[in-house]
Amino acid sequence: MFTEQANKIFKEVIDTYHVINTVDQPFTNPYDSQSDVIAHLLYRKCWIDTVQWHYEDIIRDPNIDPVAALALKRKIDASNQDRTDMVEYIDSYFLDTYKEVTPKATATINTESPAWGVDRLSILALKIYHMHEETVRAGASDAHKAACQKKLAILLEQRVDLSTAIDTLLDDIQKGDKYMKVYKQMKMYNDESLNPVLRGEQ
Repeated sequence: MFTEQANKIFKEVIDTYHVINTVDQPFTNPYDSQSDVIAHLLYRKCWIDTVQWHYEDIIRDPNIDPVAALALKRKIDASNQDRTDMVEYIDSYFLDTYKEVTPKATATINTESPAWGVDRLSILALKIYHMHEETVRAGASDAHKAACQKKLAILLEQRVDLSTAIDTLLDDIQKGDKYMKVYKQMKMYNDESLNPVLRGEQ
């Protein structure tokens, strides 16, 4: 199943990040972009999510320097754009994979594309990792650990459900029961021609 590979790669990314555990560490993708396209894309996607997860932690520091906070906000904006781009690359991979499939006359489109499901699966892997950390954190109370253990159980169940849904969707696309499209997100706030502030109309 596709999500078995995806979840394995997401765990690999998150474990690798936390060896050094800093947002400024260098990035290396162990999967070749030509011979193992989807693994390459999945690894890059989860790395972006993992770094951004920690950006979001840092910027919530109540004592953060305002200048540093603004610089970090710019990094988060750029990361969000990278995240969206990676989703579109992954969907383009699926479009190419199933390009020879002719949808049935009764085929329907899904509420979200496969890659947006993958996006949620990547974020879920991060939630699971960090929630597990809270269940074993030194100094945390037993009540805190017990509460986090319950939340972790729900997250793990959610991962099973989401993985099943993604695999089912891909299977339905392959069989022609579903079809997919890639809609570019057309984000407006980073585009000088669309954001009035960026084009000087304040």
